[in-house]
Amino acid sequence: MPSWRSQLYRKQARKAGADPAVIANAIATAEVTLAVNPALSPVLTLRHLAHEAGVDYGLLRGIVTRANESPYRIFRIRKRPSYPGEERFRVIAVPNPGLLRTQRWITQRILAHAKPHAASVAYRKRDTIVAAAKPHCGCRWLIKMDVRNFFESISEIAVYKVFRSLGYQALIAFEMTRICTRLGAPTRLRNADRWRSHMWKRPTIVAYATMRMGHLPQGAPTSPMLANLALRGFDQAVSAIANRYGLIYTRYADDLALSTDDVHFSRERCQAAIGEIYAEMGRAGLSPNVTKTRVTPPGARKIVLGLLVDGEQPRLPREFKTKMRQHIHFLMRPDVGPSQHAYARGFASVIGLKHHLWGLVSFAKQVEPEYGVACAKKVREVFWPI
Repeated sequence: MPSWRSQLYRKQARKAGADPAVIANAIATAEVTLAVNPALSPVLTLRHLAHEAGVDYGLLRGIVTRANESPYRIFRIRKRPSYPGEERFRVIAVPNPGLLRTQRWITQRILAHAKPHAASVAYRKRDTIVAAAKPHCGCRWLIKMDVRNFFESISEIAVYKVFRSLGYQALIAFEMTRICTRLGAPTRLRNADRWRSHMWKRPTIVAYATMRMGHLPQGAPTSPMLANLALRGFDQAVSAIANRYGLIYTRYADDLALSTDDVHFSRERCQAAIGEIYAEMGRAGLSPNVTKTRVTPPGARKIVLGLLVDGEQPRLPREFKTKMRQHIHFLMRPDVGPSQHAYARGFASVIGLKHHLWGLVSFAKQVEPEYGVACAKKVREVFWPI
C-alpha cells in the first residue's frame, strides 16, 4: 500500500486548479499526522475520506449527524449465563455496505498502523491465543478477570482521543469517531452522566449536536483495534499495579490475566491487586464482571483463554480432546454419520457441523500441531454427504 506523498498531492491539486494557499494548508495538516507515524494515511475532510474509501459523501454525512436511520443491522446472540437462570445476550451490530467499506478503510489505512500497549495481545497480526497464554505458563498463582459489555463501554470521547493522538485535526477526528460509533438504545446505563453530550448547548456545528454519546459497536471492523488503542492508559495503569505485586499482566480483549511464580505470593496479595484493578476499571469507565473473577492457587489446574498453562508451553485441555474424539467417533459410526450427529448436536445443517469441526482442527494445529494434523486426517476420512 503506497505511502502518502506531498509531491504527488501538490501536483494533482495544481492540475485540478486548487488555490496554492489551500494546497499548502492541506499538506501542512497532512504532515502533522505523518509526523506521528509515516505509515498513517492523512485524512483532511469528511469529503476526502469519502473519496478515499470510495463511498458517497452524503452517506457519511448522514451517519456523522446521526440524522439517518441506524446504519446497522442489529441482532442478539445468547451468551453463557454467569449463574443458573440468568439470561444474557450479546448485541451484534452489522454495518451497512457503505459504512462497512469506510470502516474497513479506516482499519487498514489507519488503525492497523497504530500501536496498542504491549499487554494487549489481541486483534493484531501475529497475535494468537497461544502467544497470549504463553507468558503465564508455569505460574503458581493465576488471576482471571472479565470486563462486562466491553465494546459498549468505550465511548465517543475515548475514540475521539485515539484519532487526535494519531495527529488528525479536531473536526475530522470527531467525524471519524461518529463513523466508528453508534447510539445504543436508551438504558439505565446510557442515562448516566458520562453518556450525556453537552455539545448541543453550545454547538460549533449545529447539525452535529446530539444529547447522547455513542459507543463502539460489536460487529464493526474498527471496534477491536479502537478498543485496544482507547485502553492504552488503562493497560499502562494495570501493568504498573501488576509490577508492584510481581505479576505478569496480559489482556485479550475483555479477558484480563495476571500470574506469578513467586513462592511467597499469597491470597491476600491477590485480593489487594484485584481491588486496585477494579478501581482502575472504574476510572476507565469499565465494569468488572465479578462473577467471572477467578483466583487459581498453586496445585490447581490453570487455564488461560481455554489453554492449559501448567507446563512450559500452552496445551489443549482434556475437555477439548474428549470433544474432538466424540465428534469423530459418531461421524465414523455407520449407524450415526454426519446427518444424525449434526441433528443430535443442534447444528442447523451438516455443512455447519463440518465448518465447526474444521475450526476446531485449525485451533488444534495452532496449539499442538501434531495432534491437529492427526485430527485433520480423521476429519478428511469422514464421508460427508455434501
